[in-house]
Formats: sequence, C-alpha cells, structure tokens
Amino acid sequence: MPRPREFDEQEVVARAAGLFRRLGYHATSVRDLNGELELTSSSLYRTFGDKHALFLRALDHYRATDSAEAQARLDRAGPVREVLRDWLLWLATGAGEHAGLGCFVVNTTTELGTADPEVRQRTEAAFEVTREAIAAVLRRGCRDGELPADLDVEGAVELLFTIVLGLRVRERAAHDPRRLARTIDFAIGSLG
Repeated sequence: MPRPREFDEQEVVARAAGLFRRLGYHATSVRDLNGELELTSSSLYRTFGDKHALFLRALDHYRATDSAEAQARLDRAGPVREVLRDWLLWLATGAGEHAGLGCFVVNTTTELGTADPEVRQRTEAAFEVTREAIAAVLRRGCRDGELPADLDVEGAVELLFTIVLGLRVRERAAHDPRRLARTIDFAIGSLG
C-alpha cells in the first residue's frame, strides 16, 4: 500500500514557480528542486512526472495567480490613464519579495523562445490575456470620453504591450524605477 502524500501539491507547485522564476528552466536542476521543495527525487517524479511537467504546472500556476492580480488592477474604477499608469508602475517595480525577479512568463519566453511548443502555447496565451485586458481598458476610456474616440486601440494595445515586456525585462535588470516611471508617463501621454 503506497504511503499517503505528506505535502500540499499546490504549495509545492507555487514554490517551484518561485524557483524557476529566479533561476530559469535550464539553470534549475532536479537537485535544486529537491532542496527548495523538500522532496526526494522519487516523490518529485512520482507526483509530477519530470522536471518539464513540473515546470509547466509552475508556469500555469504563475499565470493564474499573476493574471488574476493584474486583471484586478486593470478592472478597478478610476480614470483610465491613472489605472494604466498604476498597473504599469506595479509591473515595473516588482512586488515585495518578488522585486527584481521580472515576470516568469517573460523570463521563460526570453530563455526558451519558440523551442518548446507547450511552453510557447502557454506564454502566447498569457500575452494574449494581457493584450485583451489592455484593450478593454482603452475601449472603456474611448467610450467614456477619457481617451480620443478615434484612438487606434489595436495600435495602442501593441505599443503598451511592447512597453510591458520591456518594463518587465528592465525591472529584472534593476533599472532605475524613476526612469521606468518616466517611460510609463510618456507612453500614457501618447494616448492623446
């Protein structure tokens, strides 16, 4: 009779997401995972299959939690420019213990590119969620008269999305938050 698991699988996935986010996929060894997760290799393999399967679960976990927080920030009431600025500043400055780590999805994309179809599907889906969330805020601004009615929403989405990716990389590179804020202010000002 197999022994019952003595750990919370979701907590382990969350901790694995933190480790992969810090080190990246290739630099994270099974030994690193064993130490961080306090699991033996056999428990790791029995529960998750292999490092790649655990990585996919960790990426899914991050997407679900990070996307929910980002969406809540974009859905809040208030002037559209202020909502966008606050959201972009939140992205650019990291959050507490995660400051300087960048975005797990962006880090994964820059590390793995298009080499892994399962990872690419997940990163592209995450990027599309971000684009859609930005578009919704911009459309609200156009509808409510806060932004020009003739704003090229799709063009503005692509501009802001590209800025998001750059901000996340610059945050990981520990660039001066004041310079990042200036970039954000310029981008918001370009909306008309």
